[in-house]
Amino acid sequence: MKARSKARQETDTSHTLPDWVQDAVFYQVFPDRFARSRDPGLVAAATAYGAPGALEPWEAPPTQNGFKGGDLFGVAERLDELVDLGVNALYLNPIFTSASNHRYHAYDYLAVDPLLGGDAALRRLLDEAHARGIRVVLDGVFNHSGRGFWPFHHLMETGAESPYRDWFRLDGDVIAGHRPLNAYPRSGGGQEASLGYQAWWNLPALPKINVAHPPAAEYLWSVGEHWLRFGIDGWRLDVPDEIDVPGFWETFRARCLAVNPECYFVGEIWEHAPHWLDGRFDGLMNYPLGAAILGFAGADHLSRETIAAHNTYRRTIRKLAPGAFTEALHQAMGVYPQPTVEAQLNLVGSHDTPRVHNVMSGDGGAVRLAMLLMLTLPGAPNIYYGDEIGMEGGDDPDCRRSFPVDPNAGDRELRALVKGLIAARHANPVLRRGTAQVVASGATAVAILRSSGEQRAIVALNPGDAADRLVVPAPTAGRAPVQLALPGWPAAADARLTRGDDGSLDVELPAQSALVLVSG
Repeated sequence: MKARSKARQETDTSHTLPDWVQDAVFYQVFPDRFARSRDPGLVAAATAYGAPGALEPWEAPPTQNGFKGGDLFGVAERLDELVDLGVNALYLNPIFTSASNHRYHAYDYLAVDPLLGGDAALRRLLDEAHARGIRVVLDGVFNHSGRGFWPFHHLMETGAESPYRDWFRLDGDVIAGHRPLNAYPRSGGGQEASLGYQAWWNLPALPKINVAHPPAAEYLWSVGEHWLRFGIDGWRLDVPDEIDVPGFWETFRARCLAVNPECYFVGEIWEHAPHWLDGRFDGLMNYPLGAAILGFAGADHLSRETIAAHNTYRRTIRKLAPGAFTEALHQAMGVYPQPTVEAQLNLVGSHDTPRVHNVMSGDGGAVRLAMLLMLTLPGAPNIYYGDEIGMEGGDDPDCRRSFPVDPNAGDRELRALVKGLIAARHANPVLRRGTAQVVASGATAVAILRSSGEQRAIVALNPGDAADRLVVPAPTAGRAPVQLALPGWPAAADARLTRGDDGSLDVELPAQSALVLVSG
């Protein structure tokens, strides 16, 4: 790997990667549900009117359309907790003005939602985060907008005579002026016949933007540039594979890099898709690796009910024996160039999936194994807010519950383990960079060799309900490997290893336990 600049690293696919991402630990925040500011005056000053009225009770179960009132000032106020955990990057779900709690229905891409504190709140959050060495990545939703998006509003009011009519995909009768646009479905007919425009997944609230229209594309490119000038550090791009206009993402990338050469671009594509990276994105949300982690770590504790209720999980998550997990891991490591593997956004849960706690039927050992794998494999781990304390939640909207106000709430032993693993990752480059391959397997356990430069590590884990034994080849000819402490996980302390005369390791792993060895 040859350095092209201090900011980015060259790959063999003719584009560069931001060097900071390989060392990042992300924390994903759903802004409406993470924290309300403890200083109401800040919100009032930013929005000029404060909270508009009644909000859902913070601790009540989330609803599809209700607002809890979390804001970006509240995120800034809890940054020290994230620093204590070891987090050095934030991924925020959409924050632009929108008539939905998740804000994927944008109506002004150039303004932070007043309910989140407005632009002043983002300014505060960026300043506070950067002062702590935390990067901030925003969610860019450019495939579709909300019905309140100002060009669509203009189209609603003036119909085919609107100069913005080509910003959207309208049916022929609307374009010809034979009937008005209707943002609400009619009975009978196909999607365009009932709405007069194409909508994302046939949802009337989400008109698709015609990015093939140059003025619409120019507007979206300028949005990318604007927020980078404001100070953000990257973009997570929502369903980018549904924008297939040649050159759109290449131009978006080039324009953004001209503003910030260290910008990170990560695409929400749920399958292995190396062809989407060259010239467009640095990495993808690594759902295939996440499915493999959940299927192996969950073993016999996977919740069939939780998995069956999710459209994607019912197709991708199943119990994986060591051989099947090995195949899935090696595919995830081998389908991309090595620098790209290190720039993937790894995850075991998100705002679009059930909580890892629920996928594992609430089994703490299985959750710990999943977190350990995510935090010791190459790629930037992404912790969905609250997973570090075992928050519960089923399919949307239940996976978007409010984060506890009490800073000591939740599974503190799980948090201690996550904190310890993140600290080990920061202290040992081999746990965040380099290669990963399974070098030994048993009836239920595997050992993964991590290699980076002269450093080696072994991550051995047994998700089974009975003990298992592995014989692991010598990880290095150098000094004996050191076993890392795994705080908050009593079962892991019972793992035993014996070094053979040839340097091999005889590892005994109790049920649902693990050990991590580092040498070199």
